Amino acid sequence: MSEVCTQVLQAPPGWPEPPDPVVWRGMAGAITETIAPHTEADPLAVLAQLLVGVGAIVGRGAWMAVEATRHHPNEFVVLVGDSAKARKGSSWDHVERVLQRADSSFATRVHTGLSTGEGLIWAARDPQGADPGTPDPRLLVVEPEFVTVLKATGRDVNTLSPVLRAAWDGRPLALLTRTAPARATAAHICVIGHITRAELAHHTSAVEAANGFLNRFCFIACRRHRLLPEGGDPDPLAGTGLEQRLGAHLAGARRGGQIALDPAARLLWHDAYARLSETTEGLVGSLCARAEAHVLRLAMLFGLVDGESVIHPTHLRGALALWDYAARSAAWALRTTTADPLAEQIHDALSASPQGLTRTELRDLFGRNLPGGRIEAALATLGAAGRAQRHRAATAGRPAEVWTAHSRPPATTEPGSRPARRAVPQGPERSGGP
Repeated sequence: MSEVCTQVLQAPPGWPEPPDPVVWRGMAGAITETIAPHTEADPLAVLAQLLVGVGAIVGRGAWMAVEATRHHPNEFVVLVGDSAKARKGSSWDHVERVLQRADSSFATRVHTGLSTGEGLIWAARDPQGADPGTPDPRLLVVEPEFVTVLKATGRDVNTLSPVLRAAWDGRPLALLTRTAPARATAAHICVIGHITRAELAHHTSAVEAANGFLNRFCFIACRRHRLLPEGGDPDPLAGTGLEQRLGAHLAGARRGGQIALDPAARLLWHDAYARLSETTEGLVGSLCARAEAHVLRLAMLFGLVDGESVIHPTHLRGALALWDYAARSAAWALRTTTADPLAEQIHDALSASPQGLTRTELRDLFGRNLPGGRIEAALATLGAAGRAQRHRAATAGRPAEVWTAHSRPPATTEPGSRPARRAVPQGPERSGGP
């Protein structure tokens, strides 16, 4: 193929700092690096989805033990685009082709339409009576419109949130209905979602952040990374042997059994564990509350891609770097939301009134049916987030308290993060072979 005509796009202001280049080491980095020049998609979107897809192929045959808990290589990731043109779908197309060639049965286990917990259990159900059940309970759910999942979990009668939480934990799933009971005792569920930043900020609720649903996901900020007016090589991995090597590694990984850290990785893990265990207040802190578990699963996935039965320091460093980027991504994506529905309603009203609203006008907005303390708390939340400010306006009597909206809150950083050493504007760089 002739040389690719490409224009690399610079990151917009405020974009999360890229991860440490260690994320590009090993076979996962080699595959991503080979694809990157031939797609407009973000290399990090390719890498993250590749790791999740690998976990879906490996299934429950490999795991890490933490006390009495087994962590299998099932991970949830959501790609958060700065707009509808972030090329999230293009990134998945490349990953899907790689995984289909690595495992010929992969396509039969990819699903979409995640709307109810009952539907998810049914897709991975055990045999029962005349029902043969699902022959292979390894499922990868790809949701190009992840906003529909957030809307579904916001409904009181919907069971999707608790079922997905149990699925990420690797616990048996059960549908206890009188007419069609179903169980999925060996379900291995992986999830990839795509959403825009505005959708995520608007539909993230404090309940889902607090109950542990959203912190079971890694959020990866992704953007259009380059312009390819004539497109890239439609099959950039042809002739590299990478897909065949990946397939051989994953076939062995399905029988990998317990995966452990090697001695050097254990020392690194002891140093990193305290930082990952730090608690941080606020919405982003809630979303990063499972940092330790995510890092272990990502490290396991990096190792399995390389065909290893133990986790080496390079795998753990790659996982730490990718998690740090995920935490930065969550902070970037959600810095414009409080996850307090009342605060968001008030902010919308303030944004629609450039001259501002007084306390009386705010009470009138809700028909004077809300306690003053509730409105006070919502305004305090907006003020602390830098999304609204209070002024004093002169009147014929006592000065009036007027609130106005800030359209751009101050930039925030994620909890416990470390700045990346350098940017990688051209895509991933390999630093050592697989």
